[in-house]
Amino acid sequence: MANPAPNAPAPRADCCVLLWMAGGMAAPETFDPKRYAPFAKGLPASEILSTFPAIDTVLPGVKISQGLENIAQVLDRGTLIRSHVLPDLGHILHSRHQYHWHTGYVPPQTVAAPHMGAWMARLLGPRNPAIPPFIVIGQRLEGIGEKEELKAFHTGGFLGAEYDPFLIPYPEQALEAVQPPRGMTPSRFESRYQYYRKLAELDPRYKDASDFHRTSILRAMENAHRLLSSPQRKAFDISEEPKSIYEKYNTGRFGLGCLLARRLVEAGARFIEVSTEYVPFEGWDTHENGHLRYAKMKELIDRPIAQLILDLEERGLLDRTLVIVASEFSRDMLIEGVPGSNARDQSRAPADRMEEMIHYGLHRHFTGSSSVLLFGGGIRRGVVFGESAPERPCLAIKDPIGVTDLHATIYTAMGISPQTAMEVERRPFYVTQDGKGRPEMRLFA
Repeated sequence: MANPAPNAPAPRADCCVLLWMAGGMAAPETFDPKRYAPFAKGLPASEILSTFPAIDTVLPGVKISQGLENIAQVLDRGTLIRSHVLPDLGHILHSRHQYHWHTGYVPPQTVAAPHMGAWMARLLGPRNPAIPPFIVIGQRLEGIGEKEELKAFHTGGFLGAEYDPFLIPYPEQALEAVQPPRGMTPSRFESRYQYYRKLAELDPRYKDASDFHRTSILRAMENAHRLLSSPQRKAFDISEEPKSIYEKYNTGRFGLGCLLARRLVEAGARFIEVSTEYVPFEGWDTHENGHLRYAKMKELIDRPIAQLILDLEERGLLDRTLVIVASEFSRDMLIEGVPGSNARDQSRAPADRMEEMIHYGLHRHFTGSSSVLLFGGGIRRGVVFGESAPERPCLAIKDPIGVTDLHATIYTAMGISPQTAMEVERRPFYVTQDGKGRPEMRLFA
């Protein structure tokens, strides 16, 4: 059962959208550019902090990286954090850091920690009973490396199966996931569900209220039936969008995922994650050839993120929607983890000098500072929060904020106290690690 903390904050947002830059997005190549060194054969690696020049933004004096020109024009709608600090977990594995960021707890845990979206679904409930409260777009859990590790945090954890995410790997196929199997008539679909209900009612295991997980599975099936029977499933059909709007988002799966997310915000989803998708050594996970890969990744995210913010604003939804752009850690040319870390160097590029273009890029995992973008949900507008050092090591040197306090800030925006807990195995389990999260109130307007 839940143990609501006293003095729960008034909600500033009703919906949360996490735009997840899976794979470790380098802050110096995106939202916190440093000194730029163009490629030259023989260039010492020690001279490279950023491989893209900085560009102006709508905020006077604030620059971000080349390739993010559209996001540069909407920075006045939110706050850019440049001092997000991640823990050095020793041997740096993306799955461990992603588990930590999504659940607030470092694995392994003695109980299955719920994803942030599952907590919101459980504690706040659905905004629209027909729409799943917790939806993940763009991440496959089958057919890729580290699939079991990804499954570990894409769940409702001990909250039960009814709070698992509704998974949509391919946004352009989302409608197929929310309608009865092809060729099945509505009457047959309803009949099959009713037979399932009768079988469940006859099974004494489902009548035992203490058998939490079985009853949770039954409720999950009921939720699925409600969605598949509802005309509101049309929200999942992105082909209904006007072509002019569709094409603004159409940079690939992530871009169309942002379009689907906007439709689901309008339809009443509670928490939506759109991922660039974590696949080892793909996307933001650059162990070599980082510069050219980042140029392509920025093409995928720049226009859709900016368009999502503009569309939510135009529809009067941005103020009540908290939009987060984040990643599990940043990157550096030379440092793995933080200075002095014993983490194993996983870069495939040399650590001394550039001999060919494939060596040019930030290929090592850096946890000393990262960047996060926050829009809507009561967040201040046109603000840069925190600072990282201008020269290596680019550690957070002003207003550092870790995962626990960032989560506390997110939960506070949604009207959830960071000290909220549920009893699991006769012990309290908190939404922020051990209930220690403290919201950074300076981020709110």
